[in-house]
Formats: sequence, C-alpha cells, structure tokens
Amino acid sequence: MTIIANAPASDRQRDKWLERLWQAVEDDGIPCLDVLPDHWGELCATPERASDWADEFIAVVRMAWSPNPELRGYFKGTAACLSALLKAGRNAEVMELLERAPHRFWHDRKWGVKALLAIGKKAEALRFAENSRGLNEPSLKISEACEEILLASGRIEEAYSRYAIEANQKSTRLATFRGIAKKYPHIKPADILKNLVASTPGNEGKWFAAAKSAELYDEAIELANRNPCDPRTLTRAAWDMAETGPRFAVEAGVAALRWLVEGHGYEIAGLDVRAAYDCTMKAAENAGCKPETFKRIRELVAGENFGERFVTRILGHELGLR
Repeated sequence: MTIIANAPASDRQRDKWLERLWQAVEDDGIPCLDVLPDHWGELCATPERASDWADEFIAVVRMAWSPNPELRGYFKGTAACLSALLKAGRNAEVMELLERAPHRFWHDRKWGVKALLAIGKKAEALRFAENSRGLNEPSLKISEACEEILLASGRIEEAYSRYAIEANQKSTRLATFRGIAKKYPHIKPADILKNLVASTPGNEGKWFAAAKSAELYDEAIELANRNPCDPRTLTRAAWDMAETGPRFAVEAGVAALRWLVEGHGYEIAGLDVRAAYDCTMKAAENAGCKPETFKRIRELVAGENFGERFVTRILGHELGLR
C-alpha cells in the first residue's frame, strides 16, 4: 500500500491506477483484496483526490445503511468511503455516517475513533472505542486502540492497568511478555510477569520461558513446579544454563523429569528422557551437588506409576531401579 501511495505519478496516472484497483476490488470474488478498501485514503495520496472518491461512495453507503430493510445491504466500498473521508479531513461526516450504521461493528467504528483523534478528542475517542465492544467483536483490537489512545495522552499507568495484557497478546507467552516489557520499560519485569501469570490461572507453568528470559530465575523455577510445564522447554533451559547457572539448571532439569514421570509432554521419546537426565547431572556436577541430585532423581523415578512407567524403562538401569 505504502509503495503505491508514495510512488511518483501524475494525477492522471494515479487516477487510472485507482480506477483499476477499484475494479479489481469489485471483481474480487474470493476475496483476496478485502483489506484494500481500508487503505483507500492512503492510496489516494492527496486529500483532494480522497474527497472525490468519498463523494463517489458516500451515497451508496447511506443507502446500504438505510433504516429501510428493502434498501439496506452490503457494500464493498464502505471501508473505502470512511478511509477516504478521513484522509480528506471530513471527520464530521465520518461520525455522521457511522450514526446511520445498523450495527456496531468494530471494522466500521474504528474509523470513528480515528476521526475523533484527528480533531483532538482523545477522551471521546476512548469512549467511542469502548462502546464498540460486543458479542463477536474483536476485543483485542479494541483494547489495542484504547491502549494507544491512553499512551498518546500520557496516561501510561492507566494504559497498563486497563489494556496492556489483552492488547499485547502474541503467538507465544514469551513474545507477550517481551512486548509488554518493551512498551512499559518503567515497570519492573517481575511485576509484569506477576500480572501475566495472574491472568492465566491454571497455566502458570507456561510462563517459565518468559521468567527465564527476564533472568527471574527463582520465579521461573517456582512456576515450573506449580503446574505442568513442557519438559522439553525445561530441558533446553537446563542445557543453556548448565555452566553459567548450574543451580538453576539442576532445578529446571529435575522439574523436567518430574513432569515426564507424571506423563506430561507431547510425543515424548526416549531421547527426551535421556536428555533431561544428562543435562541435569551435568549441571549438578558443575554445581557440586551431583550425589544429592542423583538421589533426588532416583526417588522421583522410583515413584513413577503413570502408564507403562516409560521413564523407569529408560533410566531404571542407570538409577539402580531394575
């Protein structure tokens, strides 16, 4: 989008591009170009051209949002119209148009938030965004917008307490933690971790990697033992820290073996069990606690009663249990 918007071109050439693009949108039946209308104002490049395109769309949008059910319907140009109105600075018309909308859909109302922000009405924009919540509406996207408004207003503590956790959800818990820590550098990592852990009751162990990455080692081990944690994640941590942090590595390795004994882990193989044991004993040797660690592991494995006692079959001979 940005490449097209910033490409050097005459007015005539750009108008031809836009006409071809819009024809492609209208002909797109799959759809593959459904995000294009959201960027129509940007593609217009100038407020004047955006205003012209808004005039092309606005009458149809009004009809699509008519209170008369016989006239009402879906129009592909709705987002393009709102985007163009915003680019043209016709913010009052954005709000007037949204008042006609038969439903409070966020993909429409987000333009109202942007229009209010464009005229400096941050408090109204925040209320407008919050009032957009509802069944099946994207709560995460709404929280992202609300957080951004509060941060831009300098209301950092409020942004964190109200929206940080939901607005910064990533594909992994580690990425979520790092995203929040980067955005709120004045908040102690331990406090961020505590808040995140509290937000997922019953899944505390899954924050182990986040705690380790923040060098919150005591917290990481406590989380690893509170409820099931992926044994492979714990084993990797033990390998990583076997020399630089052997005491931590021992505890991570023992926790890995604990969860293996209790039957946790996805498609666990004998190599996984052996890796957990080997790295734990290597760390124990570095930490000067090899005999005690061996005893802990032996007692742990001796108590295995899950399934076919898989861990005992792998380590039983070495531990003197067979």
